[in-house]
Amino acid sequence: MILGIGSDLADIRRIAGTLERHGERFTNRVFTGTERARSDRKPDRAASYAKRWAAKEACSKALGTGLRMGVAWREMGVSNLPSGQPTLHLEGGARARLDRLTPPGHTARIHLTMTDDDPYAQAFVVIEAVPE
Repeated sequence: MILGIGSDLADIRRIAGTLERHGERFTNRVFTGTERARSDRKPDRAASYAKRWAAKEACSKALGTGLRMGVAWREMGVSNLPSGQPTLHLEGGARARLDRLTPPGHTARIHLTMTDDDPYAQAFVVIEAVPE
């Protein structure tokens, strides 16, 4: 059963400007260490950060909270499986919200896809509950 869906479109130019103006203050506030390490080694780091920004926004929408109600930026972290497929890991208030959404006897699965085509980055999240 689908528990939530969310999508977001981010302007890579806006993220690039924020990176130029605020640098590590911005990246440390919004992104996990894993996300920063991956994005900082990319030739187009702004696009990488923009995709992860969009993924967090999409996830917060799928959780039904947006970035409020106890859900914070760094509680949602994008990482990649060995296959390269992106996935989201939740902790703190984001994890608590997911646990409240998930019916007893079910496990939540978060599906994430991200893409970019300059000047935009997009992410789509589906949260699914599967029987245990």
